[in-house]
Amino acid sequence: MTQDDARAIFLEELVKVAPDLDAEDIAAEDHIQDDLELDSMDVLNLVAALHARLGVDIPEADYVQIATPALAAAYLNGRMAA
Repeated sequence: MTQDDARAIFLEELVKVAPDLDAEDIAAEDHIQDDLELDSMDVLNLVAALHARLGVDIPEADYVQIATPALAAAYLNGRMAA
C-alpha cells in the first residue's frame, strides 16, 4: 500500500462517517475535529471503520497521528507495512 492508497482509503471512510463532507474538498492538512468538525463519536466510528477495512488497531494514544489526512496516510501506510 502506498501513502496515496492509504489517504484514499482514509478519505473514503471519513466521508462514510461524515457524509456531509466531500472528499475532494478536504485538504491534506485539514484537522478532522478542528477543521472538519467531527465529534468524538465520529472519530471513534472512523477508527472502527478503518479497523474493519484494514485490520489495523489504532489505540486512543495514536489518534493524534490520524488527525489529518496527511498524518493518517503516513500512519496507516506505516502500520500496514509493519
